[in-house]
Amino acid sequence: MAAANPSVFLLMVNGQVESAQFPEYDDLYCKYCFVYGQDWAPTAGLEEGISQITSKSQDVRQLLVWNFPIDVTFKSTNPYGWPQIVLSVYGLDMFGNDVVRGYGAVHVPFSPGRHKRTIPMFVPESTSKLQKFTSWFMGRRPEYTDPKVVAQGEGREGAGPRIFLEHVTDEGLVRAQKVTMSVPTGALYLPVRDMGRSSPLYRREG
Repeated sequence: MAAANPSVFLLMVNGQVESAQFPEYDDLYCKYCFVYGQDWAPTAGLEEGISQITSKSQDVRQLLVWNFPIDVTFKSTNPYGWPQIVLSVYGLDMFGNDVVRGYGAVHVPFSPGRHKRTIPMFVPESTSKLQKFTSWFMGRRPEYTDPKVVAQGEGREGAGPRIFLEHVTDEGLVRAQKVTMSVPTGALYLPVRDMGRSSPLYRREG
């Protein structure tokens, strides 16, 4: 007897990267990409994008406002490898070199509705003063060759160029707003474990 086809559900993500606070920097732009498990696949929309360059607001908040839209749909047969969005922020240094100003990652919210997330950003840092000076002078700051490693949490040291990347420093905050809606197809009931609690998120009869 042939096995039944596995049930498939859709995860639709619609929102925007709103703004950022980087007290020491100005004229920045943002890139995003998604990281997800092997059972997930994009079915519509863009899973990568790059924003415009924006300058700080003139008020006391000094916000860098992008309002950068995100619209993508994924399908999967199970919640393992739930998608994460990875953000990378870039700008020019005093020599006109394009350098990274921050990396950050956050899971797509597990429940439908309107959500706001504030994402702490960090940058890799050379381990010695000589390396710091050399990278600053040459305009070759430490950065990851693949920003998706930020979502993995392991092996960051091996993901970048051959400059020691054991240390990271906090740089700023990015605010993201996402509206998510999950649409199961067929009979499906998936418990998703979050912080040790089982939460039934999707249910459809018939």
